[in-house]
Amino acid sequence: MDPDRTTSANKAATVVIGAGVIGLVTACRLQQQGQQVLLLDANGVGAGCSFGNAGHLATEQVFPLADAALLPKLPGFLLDPLGPLAIRPRYFWRALPFFYRFLRQMFKAPRERNTAALKVLLQDAIPAWQRLAKDANCGDLLRYQGSLLVFEQSTLSQQDQVAQVEQVAQSYRAKGVALEILTQKQLQQQYPGLSGAIQYAILFTEVGHTLSPSLINQRLLQWFLAMGGRFEQQKVLAIESSEASALQLRLTTKKITANTVVLCTGAYSKELLKPLGYRLPLEAERGYHLMTSPPSMPAIPVASFDRKMIMTPMQHGLRLAGTVEFAGLNASDNWQRAKLLRHHGEALWPELAGSISQVGPEACWSGLRPTLADSLPVISQSHLPGLWLHFGHQHLGLTLAAVSTELLIQMMQGDATAVEKAQPYRVSRFE
Repeated sequence: MDPDRTTSANKAATVVIGAGVIGLVTACRLQQQGQQVLLLDANGVGAGCSFGNAGHLATEQVFPLADAALLPKLPGFLLDPLGPLAIRPRYFWRALPFFYRFLRQMFKAPRERNTAALKVLLQDAIPAWQRLAKDANCGDLLRYQGSLLVFEQSTLSQQDQVAQVEQVAQSYRAKGVALEILTQKQLQQQYPGLSGAIQYAILFTEVGHTLSPSLINQRLLQWFLAMGGRFEQQKVLAIESSEASALQLRLTTKKITANTVVLCTGAYSKELLKPLGYRLPLEAERGYHLMTSPPSMPAIPVASFDRKMIMTPMQHGLRLAGTVEFAGLNASDNWQRAKLLRHHGEALWPELAGSISQVGPEACWSGLRPTLADSLPVISQSHLPGLWLHFGHQHLGLTLAAVSTELLIQMMQGDATAVEKAQPYRVSRFE
């Protein structure tokens, strides 16, 4: 068939582009509303960060990534390819426009504004997941037992370390995050197996995690298909406007017209939107994970204040995840970053030592987190009638998938309150 020819068979009422967790939840909720939804993704369902994320429902992460405390560390980021945050030197100049806008978000006014906007979404993220889990029959894969942020022995005096922990805890309390401070003795009693080098921890009491991000995606797909939704593994090359108020999607082998399109393509959204006139400060934060199989696992996720990584107990082992690397969409992976997670994990959970005699490629993973300069997602209508935008959830894609989609659906239904609530996430904020 001529790929430029559009037939009635290539028409859809609603198309969702991108089948990561954001796109999956979006497609499910739209199908549930009675729309006939076609879900498209070149890489299949639940790939990328939606497969390899830390599994943490991180409702405590109310602070934007742009933090003035990063400034003195920037030279080190360029020099240390294995540091918690790394920028590949060859990519730095290409990413300079993003970093310029990122640095501007560190000022007090934008940082407070962005924190408030993140909090609006995060405060209802777990109730939204509970509503979604009930509908999608995936509640057995979710746990709401909290998570730990641990502080190891340092060069600080005990008095100064106590002050440091209290300061960090107070910054969270001031934003309404529920927490408790635990001492070394309390940690050893409540979470045996943690390293004795951990002196203090902040227990975030109202966060959760999933036993398997991959199974969450599978359950969502099953629900979507059971409701009559359709999925095609197709790459979308371009979004174009057409006659009669319809949108046209140019795929590899054909064209599709649709009345409504929702773009949920994460870090790849910038390239699809550029021909439509958008210049978005969107970067791909490359993250890594390493799957391990220690004799026992912590009961809840454990994050390290100094190491900038997290370990999460899952159905098939203990996932070590974290680090941030700016290298662009198509750079080769630096697997040493994934393997380094083993060293950090052993320092927090000594039973990991010796549990992996060899780190093979099957245990390592990397993915691209879609991060905008202000750390806020885009939940917005575009300037093209019928085209909606839903991407850019940085490290919080899993966490925000349910609540972000609820807001989007309300906006698409013309709810004026939702439209007002979504002002901080509008795509026009970058114009």
